Order: sequence, then C-alpha cells, then structure tokens
Amino acid sequence: MAFMSSFEKGMEKVLVPIATKLNSQRHIVAIRDAFILSFPITMAGSLVLLLNFAILAPDGFIAKILFLHKLFPSLAEYQSVFIPVINGSTNILSMFIVFLVARNIAIELKADDLLSGITALSTFFIIYPPYQNVDGASLLTAQWLGAQGLFVALIVGLLVGEIFSRLSKSEKLQIKMPASVPPAVARTFKVLFPIIIITILFAIANAIINAVYPAGLHQLIYTVLQTPLKQLGTSSVWSIIILAFVSNLLWIFGIHGPNTIAAIREAMFTEANLENLNYVAANGSAWGAPYEISWAINDAFANYGGSGMTLGLLIAVFIVSRRKDYRDIGKLSLAPGLFNINEPIIFGLPVVLNPILIIPFVLAPIVNILIGWSAIHFGLIPPIAYSVPWTTPGPLIAFLGTGGNWLALVIGFVCLAVSTLIYLPFVMAANKAADVVQK
Repeated sequence: MAFMSSFEKGMEKVLVPIATKLNSQRHIVAIRDAFILSFPITMAGSLVLLLNFAILAPDGFIAKILFLHKLFPSLAEYQSVFIPVINGSTNILSMFIVFLVARNIAIELKADDLLSGITALSTFFIIYPPYQNVDGASLLTAQWLGAQGLFVALIVGLLVGEIFSRLSKSEKLQIKMPASVPPAVARTFKVLFPIIIITILFAIANAIINAVYPAGLHQLIYTVLQTPLKQLGTSSVWSIIILAFVSNLLWIFGIHGPNTIAAIREAMFTEANLENLNYVAANGSAWGAPYEISWAINDAFANYGGSGMTLGLLIAVFIVSRRKDYRDIGKLSLAPGLFNINEPIIFGLPVVLNPILIIPFVLAPIVNILIGWSAIHFGLIPPIAYSVPWTTPGPLIAFLGTGGNWLALVIGFVCLAVSTLIYLPFVMAANKAADVVQK
C-alpha cells in the first residue's frame, strides 16, 4: 500500500497539472466534448453489435452456450433488422465528429456554432473522395464516413471552426440585413461570405492534394499511418507488441487502431493462423501447433473489454473511482465491455485524448501479451490455435482458443487482474484531477 500511495502521489504530481492544462485548451476540449456528445449514438451502435454478433450470429458466444440456433434455426436472419442501426451510428461517426468539433470551437470563440458545424460538414465532403462510376451509376464510398475517416474529420472540424469563427467576426465580411428581415435569414446572410471563402479555400486545397496524390487526402493519411507499420516484420512477440502499441496509441487520438492496422495484421499473421487450424484439424489438439506466435495472443490475453484491456479499467473504476461521471459511464459500458465492445468507454469516459489514461491504455496490453506469450513459450499452455469469435468474454478466449485448457483460463484471469492493478493508480489520479478542476 505504501508503494501504491507513493505511485499515486507521483501520478498526481506529473499528470494532474498536465491534465488540468489540457482540459482548458479549447481544441482538446472541442474534440473531447464532440466524442462525449456522440456517445449516445455510438452506444446504440455498440449494443446492436452485441446483439447481432453475440446472440443472433450462429457462432456468437451466447448463441453457442444457450444453443439458440438449434432452438431457433432462422435466428440469424434477424440480424438484417438491426444492421441499419450500425449504418446510422458507428458507420457515420466521422460526420458527427466533424460537425461537433467545429460547433464546439465556435461556441468557445462565441461565433455561430450551428452554421460553423454545418460548414465543417460541407467541407468534409468537399475534400471527400469523389463519386465512382460503377456499372453506369455514380456511387460515393462509405469507407471514410466511419472510424477510418475520424482523423480527417478532426482536422477539418478544428480548421473550419477556427477559420469560420474568426472570419464571421469581421464586420467587413458581414451582410447586415434590415430589422424587418426574419432572424433566420439575417443570421445566414451575416456569415455568407465566410462560408463561401471557406468552401473555396478547401476546394483549392483539395485540388492541389489530388494533383499530388490522386487517391485523395483520406487515403494519403491512411497510407502514411500504415506504411511504417509494414516494416515491423513477421511473427514474433515483438511484432505483436509493436502492432498492439500502435493500435492502442491510435485509439488515444480517436483513430480506430484495429481497423487501421487490419491489412498489415492480416498479411502478417493469417498464414500462421491457418496452419495452426490445419494442425488442429489433423491432430485434434493445439499442443504442438507450428506457430506459438500469432495475433490470437493479443485477443486471448490483451484485449479483454476491447482495445487497451478496458475491462480492467472498468473494474478499476468500480473499485476506486469517486467520480460520478466515471461510474455512470462504467455502468453503461459494462455489458458491451464484457463482449469486447468498448466504444462506449473509449468515447464516453473518454479515453480519447485523456492524458491520465494514455499510459495504462497502452501499457496493460503489452504486459499481458508478454504474460500470455511466456506461458505458451515455456510450455505451460498450448498455442492459441482454435478460432474464437471476437465477442467471446475475456479469459474464455484463451480457454477456448487452446482447446479447453484450464490453465489458460487461469492465466486469462491473471491477465485481467494485472490490467486492473495497472489501471488502479491512474483512476485514482483521475479522481484528484477532477477535484482540482472543481476547485
């Protein structure tokens, strides 16, 4: 307890001043509040994911345990009923964020927040990849509307919010209407020139970017993030650790880490996963599987609750947090978190751009990868060779992935305990940060 107290004081001394300063910085606040405001929408999408993949899917954890698809053979057909909820929530998250970030900046600078948000949304589509001609029809790709487009949405929201707020305050650019004109009309004419200037500027910028990089800004940023990851090499525990570190670090900035590194991850580990599955099919056991290292180690030991081992964060919140907002978000996030869906806690707490939670969010998975890999490497448990649905609750992934090895289940709970211990002092520091802000 003495060590914990000393560590907590150290966290207070180092992190609390930083957190207090960042919490008053308007760009950080604008982004943070944008994610918080979009939380109910992402929560709805997360609950639908839980319903579709854990209950209605034939290979879902709950469906398997309760034999639902034997009792109701056509149950999977009802997934199509709820898919539109995902299309209207998490799949268009970037649209919400670009609007809200620009709106929040305008509120801080005392400008027209609604028109600032609308202008940002318009600008987001000005620089969006153009329509594609497919079988004679013009189609707009939805690839960048969700989490993959978040980084561009943040940039556009911040830029438009700043430029709009400053231009709209210039009296030279304002069109002042007579008092007899309806307020809504006068309001729009007042900022007409700033909006026109912003759209023209971004149209020119988009043309320049497309001339240099025809695939567009979205693909450019996506490629720039992915290319360095291609140098990581193939199956080794360090490649898993580096990929996990990058994936979780991207989440800190609101970028969907697993989606960003998915192509590289699949290229690096798919062959090993398939050979392990073929070995299991031929031998009926995971013992002796050819690859002890695969991305399955991350899911089996370092992904409970979702990226960042946030199930450990939830437990830590329930144990030591005095903050009502943390506990309320924790209660709402627990059900999805048990099935490794953690958008509610990432965007609701939030973890995104939270200076106190950055360290445990990236550290806990690394520690648990090393624990799980050590157990496999030294022959305590077999490799993770069986394919397990990603919505399977925490330690059960290790248990089922090894073919029902009970020691793997125990090690899974050890990893959960370790992640909780890692998060505890940082949650305590968050309590102190809240007290400082309130004072």
